[in-house]
Amino acid sequence: MSQLDPAIAPTRSAESPADPQTGLRRSLKLRHIVFLGLAYMAPLAVFDTFGIVADITHGHVPLSYLLVLVAVLITALSYAKMVRFYPRAGSAYTYTREAINPHLGFLVGWAATLDYLLLPMINALLSSIYMTAAFPDVPAWVWIVSTIVVCTVLNLIGVRIAAKVNVILVGIQVVVAVAFVVFTVKNIVEGANGSAFSVAPFFSADLDVPAIASGAAILALSFLGFDAVSTLAEEAERPRRDIPRAILIIVGVAGLFFVSVTYVMQVLFPDVSAVGNIVGASPEIAKYIGGAAFQAVFIGGYMVAVLGCGITQQMSAARLLFAMGRDGALPRRFFGSLNRAGVPAANVLLIAALACTAVFLDLNKAASLINFGAFVAFIFVNLSVIFTYTRYVKERGWRKALGFVVLPVLGVAVNVALWFSLDTSAMVVGAVWVAIGLVYLLWRTRFFRAAPPALSGPAQFD
Repeated sequence: MSQLDPAIAPTRSAESPADPQTGLRRSLKLRHIVFLGLAYMAPLAVFDTFGIVADITHGHVPLSYLLVLVAVLITALSYAKMVRFYPRAGSAYTYTREAINPHLGFLVGWAATLDYLLLPMINALLSSIYMTAAFPDVPAWVWIVSTIVVCTVLNLIGVRIAAKVNVILVGIQVVVAVAFVVFTVKNIVEGANGSAFSVAPFFSADLDVPAIASGAAILALSFLGFDAVSTLAEEAERPRRDIPRAILIIVGVAGLFFVSVTYVMQVLFPDVSAVGNIVGASPEIAKYIGGAAFQAVFIGGYMVAVLGCGITQQMSAARLLFAMGRDGALPRRFFGSLNRAGVPAANVLLIAALACTAVFLDLNKAASLINFGAFVAFIFVNLSVIFTYTRYVKERGWRKALGFVVLPVLGVAVNVALWFSLDTSAMVVGAVWVAIGLVYLLWRTRFFRAAPPALSGPAQFD
């Protein structure tokens, strides 16, 4: 057990059932949290970016996944540490606020909010893109609104119902993904497209390191689910045990899945331009390996992924806003309120309303912004571990230094490098978003003269 100063450890158990009028209800077990995280990442989302990243990296998508996996694994360990200290909703916002500075925590939360707010919009837009391809006579807005309505209703009913639905949805996605891999391997064994198993997707003579980093910066989007589950800490039955376990399980399973799937896809199509449609490469590959019937199954499975992803994305965004509202960083009456079911209903409806703007959204421009806030969050979660160690943990030694200093410093370095590999327009728009947050913060605190919300200190844990 880590040694903490008894004077700063609260006496109330962080795992006691929450009052529905003052906090979120604890109803999630480990399996619910894992499936919610996997649903948030949407296993089939690996197919969204394959064509684009294969083109950028010149046929090295699996290598880019391995690079970003290093950054995510280190950051996942930092999330696992921080959720033991602060088993509350809010994720990177809460960790930075409590461990470093409340004003800085607000800005980190503000940056992360950009991702959380945009993801449901992009998810709804993706549903229209895929379904319009199958049913061109149906207006795109019908699919957008239908997706948002279903996700909103399930979230308003309660987190446990949404979690149970996601168990089914993730299962369907896994079946479709396994079928895709089986068909792809069968084609490789038969020598289709002149393919043969090799290490070329991981290493070749024409390896372009900056291109691999650029590809990894895009692929970080695939791992956002492990971060999202940390926002459910107040709804987990045993948050200090189950949230860290869920984070590591999600990252490990997802990393293996993403690398494996993209490896066989890259082996079959080392030059993605041969597919014809780079952006929509995956549906074309599905048709190539299994015919029109399997392509229909693939698109159907993808729509299941969209639904599961939308439920969890909306859930996480609503809870991030709830945490900021409860702390007074945003207007408490609106953002910090719960309904009788213990759900931040006002936030859920606000996210739904914002997602409806997908009707006017350009997918390419919006998608380029997603990882800006993600890398900001990853960087400051790693920094929060270091600050927590220096401020609260009394125990010293090389093992503690490795886990609380060395690995987080490495995590900061890798995430900063990937952050600067993002598209320039994403960096500019992200910086503008943070600047807006800074202006709002200055106004709310009268140029930092107003006292920030009180820090509660970390919880004692076993």
